[in-house]
Amino acid sequence: MKIVNLTENSTVYTSNAWFVTGTWKALGDPNTLVDAGMDPGILRRLRDADTGVGQRKLDQIILTHNHYDHTGQVMLLKKEYQPKVFAYSGNHDGVDHVLRNGERIRIGDRQFEVIHMPGHSSDSILLFNQEDGVLFAGDSPLVLNTAEGEHEEAFITVLERLTRLPIQTIYFGHGKPMTEGCAEVLKRSLMFAIAGS
Repeated sequence: MKIVNLTENSTVYTSNAWFVTGTWKALGDPNTLVDAGMDPGILRRLRDADTGVGQRKLDQIILTHNHYDHTGQVMLLKKEYQPKVFAYSGNHDGVDHVLRNGERIRIGDRQFEVIHMPGHSSDSILLFNQEDGVLFAGDSPLVLNTAEGEHEEAFITVLERLTRLPIQTIYFGHGKPMTEGCAEVLKRSLMFAIAGS
């Protein structure tokens, strides 16, 4: 699996748009965007991306939630590439398939589990791959540095489950990925979440 942020050098406000391809870019490995972002320059970056011989540039878009900075370019990308669009909620133009908690979906050459994560929005999801320990987090507040604020029980339940998963890298909706100490950070966040509730 290869993961590239197509909005890394954007000059406009946007979420990250993580472009995932299979390691060998084989036919049948769906080229996937996790979130579409707000930057129209994503079209140029996608055209320039190495996606493999005979492969479609973009097979699918998976939205971590329905906030505008994550969904802004969905319709532009649909017009250009006709990808299928997946989300936990169907309340956005262009969504073709509504995901369920616990559902598995192929992204690049890996299987990911959809984990519904209330807290940031009612339709927020995480995407977790057990094999590589990769977690796409969207804007879910997984890094808590204080016990301030209240967290609903469902959020704490999912956070507690995350502390038991072999998470090696967290790809956030904004900022750089976390590549070290994920387990410790999640355990600390869980402690703060429990203390504040």
